[in-house]
Amino acid sequence: MQHNVKSLSDFTIGATDGEIGKVKDFYFDDQTWIIRYLVVKTGGWLSGRKVLLSPLALQRPDWENKVFSVNLNKQQVQDSPDIDTEKTVSRQHEIELYNHYAWPYYGATGTGFYGGMGMSGMVDSRIPFEDAIAEQHLENYEGDPHLRSTEEIRGYHIHARDGKIGEVEDFILNTDTWGIDYLIVDTGNWFPGKKVILSPEWIKQVKWEDTAVYVDLPVDAVKHSPEYNAEVPLQTAYREKLHHYYGKSIRDHQIL
Repeated sequence: MQHNVKSLSDFTIGATDGEIGKVKDFYFDDQTWIIRYLVVKTGGWLSGRKVLLSPLALQRPDWENKVFSVNLNKQQVQDSPDIDTEKTVSRQHEIELYNHYAWPYYGATGTGFYGGMGMSGMVDSRIPFEDAIAEQHLENYEGDPHLRSTEEIRGYHIHARDGKIGEVEDFILNTDTWGIDYLIVDTGNWFPGKKVILSPEWIKQVKWEDTAVYVDLPVDAVKHSPEYNAEVPLQTAYREKLHHYYGKSIRDHQIL
């Protein structure tokens, strides 16, 4: 199922023995655009501490009551590694987190999770999370430079080949795979009143230091693209029309 990320904010996280807190943000891998963690602000029972939970912990959601149930109890969450969510999450913290919850291993190439609610297209080969991290060979060992916040990226400017076209307003998340399928773009003063969606696959570059996203599309093409209406559920027919318009093939985000 596809949902706007904003619509999932403030969902309650329900443990096996009570409420843990509310969803406040999502961390995703900027190479694969797959959600790696939900950032949950706990209630008064844990002094409002923020904790990270993997989608692997989620059970089937209660959409009507806006609840994500997890296969954890409150004591497990209370005893989890205390991670400062305002700073870059280190590999060591991730190892401690996975070891604490005994979650299945994370893919070595960073392409997704093995297991979890409603996930498909998975491979069976698994390696320890410590080895997966070691194989990434990333320069900054202290913090994963590819772990990004959806909240942080809202407001980033979108640049086409020949000019600006708008700002990131939200994301469309596939809760079967926990992949970000589209960025929702508010075209603002560029094309007043129009909103469009763009696939992460069409992104040429993200300059994080400049808060700018560059897509391999001309301004005029975006201007005349099929308009996105957030009030209407995203239908297959609309997606096919959109991809056909841009001359792009539809490739569903899968956990490889």
